[in-house]
Amino acid sequence: MRKIILSVTATILLSSCGIYKKYQPTTTVPDNLYGEGVSVNNNDTTNLGCLDWKDLFADSTLQRLIEKGLQNNADYLSAQLRVEEAEATLLSAKLAFLPSFALAPQGSISSFDKTKATQTYSLPVTASWEIDIFGKLRNAKQQSKALYAQSQDYKMAVRTKLIASIANTYYTLLMLDEQLALANKTEAAWEETVKTARALMDAGQYNEAGVAQMEAAYYNVQTSVLSLQEQINQTENSLALLLAETPQHYGRGKLSAQHFPEIFSVGVPMQILANRPDVRSTERALEAAFYGTNQARSAFYPSITLSGNAGWTNSAGSLIINPAKFLASAVGSLIQPLFNRGQVIAQYRIAKAQQEEAVLAFRQSLLNAGNEVNNALKAYQTSKSKTLLFNNQINSLQKAMESTSLLMQHGTVNYLEVLTARQALLDAQLAQTTNQFTEIQSLINLYQALGGGQK
Repeated sequence: MRKIILSVTATILLSSCGIYKKYQPTTTVPDNLYGEGVSVNNNDTTNLGCLDWKDLFADSTLQRLIEKGLQNNADYLSAQLRVEEAEATLLSAKLAFLPSFALAPQGSISSFDKTKATQTYSLPVTASWEIDIFGKLRNAKQQSKALYAQSQDYKMAVRTKLIASIANTYYTLLMLDEQLALANKTEAAWEETVKTARALMDAGQYNEAGVAQMEAAYYNVQTSVLSLQEQINQTENSLALLLAETPQHYGRGKLSAQHFPEIFSVGVPMQILANRPDVRSTERALEAAFYGTNQARSAFYPSITLSGNAGWTNSAGSLIINPAKFLASAVGSLIQPLFNRGQVIAQYRIAKAQQEEAVLAFRQSLLNAGNEVNNALKAYQTSKSKTLLFNNQINSLQKAMESTSLLMQHGTVNYLEVLTARQALLDAQLAQTTNQFTEIQSLINLYQALGGGQK
């Protein structure tokens, strides 16, 4: 008999080892994750994403806005609450290993055919303890741990996105301010040009058609000023939403006064696994699905539960005794699914399919991360290369505009040449401002793509 018990016990333990498997984290990423055109030094473990956000965004006004957003933003506060929910779920999973106790007092009064009423009572304490031989509770605990870690990663993902969004919105305002200043300057110049043209027309040196064309261009610049003012108002409202505030004006610096690191590294692609909170989150989801599959597999095996109760009672079968006596009992039960096996199989297949979905989602998150790094890096490099070209273009157009204005006053060129030169200069200046913003924005996007903003 002893040999039979030992054999059954050994079989159960070996079976449970096959049910409970530990998740192995991913240690590889696709080749050329950042693209073939991006050179990567495998010995360089430093990258832009490891930089503290205060070191990247040196503007003190922007720093105050980001800190305010981290304190007030609704999405970020909701993410923190999700962490608390997951922590409570994990605590519940840990407590499942302990026996459960309950106090269940009972009492009754009965009388038969008007006889004297009899009173019975019991004060039992019941206990129940499931022995986790087949790993059901362990898998549930590991799944809760993975979901708790995923909630923390989700919180960090919201944080990095919030920091990047506030920075992008702030620099958008700086760009619009710069464009508005250019438009105002151009408006004043056009006003002076129109006055000069009218004076020349009164002196008989210019025609009315030319003056009308210049006035039309002047009105067009005025409408551009109004449009820029409206965009600034809308952008400030967007910033207010990120900061969980009502619409208001925000003081800010100058676009030309912003400074960023000139030399930085994108690091090793393997760091994406550790640095990107959204990538970590998808792997945590995969880990949770892995333990969910293990938990579904353990449902094929019996559940072993020990239960018992102890307490005081005055009811001893058909006898009523006073005072009450102490009573204790213990029961062991083994439950093996038989008639619901089809349902257990279906649940296992669902868990297995969810695990495969999580694998695909994790792989796609890696590809998305590599794609975002490539896009942001290419945009930064392109805008950086355009800067010198825009400077040269503006210098040339500035000279052309000054020359045509002087020649018009002496009657050697017509209004169309002046109109064309001034409009070309304004367009180039606006494009230069946009390119400067694109350079900053692509650096912010690269910072976020590399997992920056967590510190």
